Formats: sequence, structure tokens, C-alpha cells
Amino acid sequence: MRDAELIVSELSANAILHTASGREAGSFRLAVAVTPQVVAVSVTDDGGTRTAPKIEHQDQEAEHGRGLGMVSALAHRVVVHDSDHGHTVTAELYAGPQQGGHPC
Repeated sequence: MRDAELIVSELSANAILHTASGREAGSFRLAVAVTPQVVAVSVTDDGGTRTAPKIEHQDQEAEHGRGLGMVSALAHRVVVHDSDHGHTVTAELYAGPQQGGHPC
């Protein structure tokens, strides 16, 4: 479950740092769904940005911009949904050990 914890931390921090969720009256929503096969973590922000979250390819010295890439490396699928009020980023991880992988 360490991977799921890291993903929750990264997606929550992104919502606070890069959207209206980090403003004084801002908030974000966290949802976690667990099945025997998959753990899905979703964070919905308050919007306030013109662009949707995306994976950026930064060089090794960059101090910012690698978080969603890290989430993508840990999860087997990452999906970004836009809405009128913000964005929802959902990361899905396998719930148990997989061939060639490790449990979340």
C-alpha cells in the first residue's frame, strides 16, 4: 500500500499547489475504491487552471514537474477527467502481486 499512499500524497499536493484548491476557501476531494484486483485513487480539484494535468518529461535536475510521471510509473493506469469545476485524476494500481511487479 506504500504506492497508494505516495500517489494520494502526490495528487493531493498537486491539487493544492496548482489549482484553486490551494486558495483560502479551496478544497479537493479524495476517493478511494478497493476491489480484490484494483485500488483506485481519485483526487478532484477546484479548477482554476486553463490546462489539464499532464505528464511532463523533465530533466533530472528539474525541481518540479515530475510528480504525475512518478504516479504514472507506479500505477498501471492514470486517467484525467475534465469537468466544469476542475479536474479529476484517477490512478489505478493492482491490489495484489502481479507478474513482474510488486503489490501496492
